[in-house]
Amino acid sequence: MQTYRTQELAVLTGVHPNTVRLYEKLQFITQANRKENGYRVFTELQVLQIRFARLALRSEVLHHGLRDQALCIIRLCAGLDFQGAMKAVDRYLSSIEEELVRARSAISDVQAILNSKHHERDFTLTRKQAATQIGVTLDTLRNWELNGLIHTKRKQNGYRIYDGDDLRRLCIIRTLRLAGYSLMSILRLLNQLDEDAEPALEMILNTPSCSEDIISVCDRLIVSLEAASDDAKSLRSLLPSMMQLSKPSTIPPDFG
Repeated sequence: MQTYRTQELAVLTGVHPNTVRLYEKLQFITQANRKENGYRVFTELQVLQIRFARLALRSEVLHHGLRDQALCIIRLCAGLDFQGAMKAVDRYLSSIEEELVRARSAISDVQAILNSKHHERDFTLTRKQAATQIGVTLDTLRNWELNGLIHTKRKQNGYRIYDGDDLRRLCIIRTLRLAGYSLMSILRLLNQLDEDAEPALEMILNTPSCSEDIISVCDRLIVSLEAASDDAKSLRSLLPSMMQLSKPSTIPPDFG
């Protein structure tokens, strides 16, 4: 049976030796055997476990417990509970698919808001009334204003007021935020809506502009979720190989 030292395992899997030690400490891989001198000795199982862990952690989609599910899968594999890991991967994949449905449904809901021809304009609301109307807190509304998503009018006394067009804009923001879209992607869409009456909603929400210096996973939510779904399917395909490697070998390990 082929064995590897820490440095060899690091080179083989493309990580730093300290990462190998960290993965062992975090229970991302099965505990290594040790030589008489205390040096760690790894096998092909840990090679695959590191690759598995890196694949599981590649997705940066963190919301609604997806990262916690990925960590659970990694630790189940490290504990050699492959049946449990298989079930956990299936749940993880289902959760990702639910997020994709939610993200796409939000786009349909926004389109319905935009297509609606019957929304009142001739009224004004205070900030508190507007927040209550769309079901968000005052702090959330302030945050949207600070991030440039909504530009409110003011009375002569300086108090902010919101009319029908503002309320429709706030409904669009709330709908997309509930689905997990970032403030930056929403701002990108709103800016386009100000210029184009019929923008391609999904493309705009998932295509950061070259002027955006920092791009987060939720700046292209659907693309990121689709990538996470592909990774989850790859995780499932790796499990049988790890299960096979975990079986006792008839060949004694060579500890060098």
